[in-house]
Amino acid sequence: MACGTAEEDAPLCQILQSPTFPLLYKKGDVMIGGAFSIHSKLTQPQLSFTEKPRPLTCSSVNLREFRFAQTMIFAIEEINRSTFLLPNVSIGYRIYDNCASTLTSMQATMALMNGDEWILGKKCSGQSDVHAIIGESESSSTIVLSQTTGPFRIPVVSHSSTCECLSNRKEYPSFFRTIASDLYQSRALAQLVKHFGWTWVGAVNSDSEYGNNGMAIFLAAAKEEGVCVEYTEKFHRAEPGKLLKVVEVIQKSTARVIVAFMAHVEMNSLLEQLNLYNITGRQFVGVEAWITADSLVTPTSFSVLGGSLGFAVEKANISGLHDYLVKDFWETELQCKGTNMNGIPETCKNKDLTEFRGYDDDVEELRYSNNIYKAIYAVASSLHSIMKCSDSQGCENTVDIKPWQVVESLKQVNISLRNGDQVWFDSTGAAMAKYEVVNWQRGSDGSVLFKPVGYYDASLPPGQMFVLNNEAIMWPAGSKELPISVCSTSCHPGTHKVLQKGKPVCCYDCVPCPLGEISNTTDSNDCTKCPEEFWSNQNKDACVPKKIEFLSFSEVMGKILVIFTLFGVLLTLITAILFLINKDTPLVKANNSELSFLLLFSLSLCFLCSLTFIGQPSEWSCMLRHTAFGITFVLCISCILGKTVVVLMAFKATLPGSNMMKWFGPAQQRLSVLAFTLIQIIICVLWLTINPPFPFKNMTNYKDRIILECALGSPVGFWAVLGYIGLLAVLCCVLAFLGRKLPDNFNEAKFITFSMLIFCTVWITFIPAYVSSPGKFTVAVEIFAILASSYGILFCIFAPKCFILALRPELNTKKHILGKV
Repeated sequence: MACGTAEEDAPLCQILQSPTFPLLYKKGDVMIGGAFSIHSKLTQPQLSFTEKPRPLTCSSVNLREFRFAQTMIFAIEEINRSTFLLPNVSIGYRIYDNCASTLTSMQATMALMNGDEWILGKKCSGQSDVHAIIGESESSSTIVLSQTTGPFRIPVVSHSSTCECLSNRKEYPSFFRTIASDLYQSRALAQLVKHFGWTWVGAVNSDSEYGNNGMAIFLAAAKEEGVCVEYTEKFHRAEPGKLLKVVEVIQKSTARVIVAFMAHVEMNSLLEQLNLYNITGRQFVGVEAWITADSLVTPTSFSVLGGSLGFAVEKANISGLHDYLVKDFWETELQCKGTNMNGIPETCKNKDLTEFRGYDDDVEELRYSNNIYKAIYAVASSLHSIMKCSDSQGCENTVDIKPWQVVESLKQVNISLRNGDQVWFDSTGAAMAKYEVVNWQRGSDGSVLFKPVGYYDASLPPGQMFVLNNEAIMWPAGSKELPISVCSTSCHPGTHKVLQKGKPVCCYDCVPCPLGEISNTTDSNDCTKCPEEFWSNQNKDACVPKKIEFLSFSEVMGKILVIFTLFGVLLTLITAILFLINKDTPLVKANNSELSFLLLFSLSLCFLCSLTFIGQPSEWSCMLRHTAFGITFVLCISCILGKTVVVLMAFKATLPGSNMMKWFGPAQQRLSVLAFTLIQIIICVLWLTINPPFPFKNMTNYKDRIILECALGSPVGFWAVLGYIGLLAVLCCVLAFLGRKLPDNFNEAKFITFSMLIFCTVWITFIPAYVSSPGKFTVAVEIFAILASSYGILFCIFAPKCFILALRPELNTKKHILGKV
């Protein structure tokens, strides 16, 4: 409006251009405005810039939005008939069509505030023509409406504008809505996608405040839930080029699930293109704006949207609304009279809407109608409070109602409707988030059903907000099998995820866990190391006790070593018996029978000490095996050393004037053996006293098993025992070498030399083999060295003599032994 001067002192308010008239109108004591997208297409005229532009043209009736306007009128008429709410006050309405465009939204907003009278009077009061406005359906248009009416504090109550941006009370102080913010729906979408294991999805949204804000919240929530988005595309209903790009991206994508955060107009455009390109089999997850929109139900739409899941506003039963929508509205509001053969009225006040009379296919899905019903009752309750109405005295009609009073009163609204619904607004002016989860299914008669399969209630505790009946869901193409939409298949237990370079976290390779590590859950990010005494099983999904390994009597290697040990003892015993039988023969006498029997006894002990190395190590067996080995071998080498000295002394004594034998007689021989052995005993006692060998679990040589072995305790003690044996063996070998020129027939010194060479060779070879052999083979190498050196001494020293005693007794003479034959 503008203020001109009709008279010098009397300003005159008049509309600058022709007023915009409402589509539906009724006068009342108080006025409520409404703005709905009753037409869904807007045609803009060609601009020639040479003449005044023609008015915008609206087309394509949106029956869903038309039902919203009908419901608003129904609620107002119901309140006007009421005796307890605004008893003596009538509510009027002005309902405008915004043609699903922000351009006409602004036009409708100005018309709602200014009214349609050409001249208001001589004074500009600034008072709005309506006390509250119901609308609009889309967030973008509602933002235009709220920003325009905001400075004038005119309350706007929307039934389906869900953009979280409208929760900002500083920017939109007079905005209310009987639906929840998209903050809840977007988070619930991410939880729904995660519930079904869809970690690889595509996302498409309307390029508007509603779509962009909702998608931004969804993307953040999806990231928290571990859901990856392959692509994010958006388009506006006026951008066909971008729509084609979206279709191309969907066609090429690998994600089988598409989250569509769109208004029903954009969804309808996308559906047309997907039908055109025959893109089917995708699982759509939708929002309340389109999931129950009947305008999307066409003969071909089910091939694309069949099986879709999404959140819908809860259904509510409003008594009498069905009959009003189908019959009463046409006869009372549009004054339709008479019908032709097809049941269509011949004359109506508004001829554009005549063809929709009797069309009641979508009346069963009037979910948003309940939100409009709530909005009207909320405004009426606010007016009731402001006008101080009572059952006895009615309302004060003289009260001059200011829009800001309605705003403040709406904040206090808390009423129960006759259908059981509660109406109240939270601090942001929104209602509590409650949704039905609906599924596009085919009915038995071929119709499309929006079947409830669960619900979401944000007022419930965490963990109880979501309830889904998975068995009732029908998936795309009528399948009962849950669709799979992942970038990478799940990693089973025993493997872990390794991210693919340059790709989202949902794209990964499944890599088996390293040895000794496990993963016992699906899609494990890393593997867990097993405790020290445990190892991973073959599948690497559980830790099992490590196999304990030691050289046992029951295994093949242990049995073979035992056989060789017992065979060596048997040969030694046979040799001793043979020597005992022939103890009075020259050969046995010449070989010092006493030392020979002691040597055979010590050899049998050497063979038997190898048995102490077989079996599970214990504290006593560890101490016994090393000390027994050290003492028996020193006893053996001492005897050989004594025999070597005796041989040398015997031939030296034959020289004229020599009395050497008296210095190394039997008593001295016994003392020398005892002395040499006593030294080794002292070394062993010190070793066992200071730091004895002990059983030890070796976990370093093999990671997958535990080697039970005897730790040396003091390495110095071990190498002292071994070194002392080696020292005696070298000494014996040197002395035997000095007797190399003795008579050929008596080759005792040569046999001792050979035995000592074998002994030294075995034990020199043993040292690197002992150090490098892993696990139980270390023990096997030690046993082999004991047996090899024992057999070497037995064969080299006693085999030639046994040959003569058993097979060539004619050589067992003194002359032959002295080399005189």
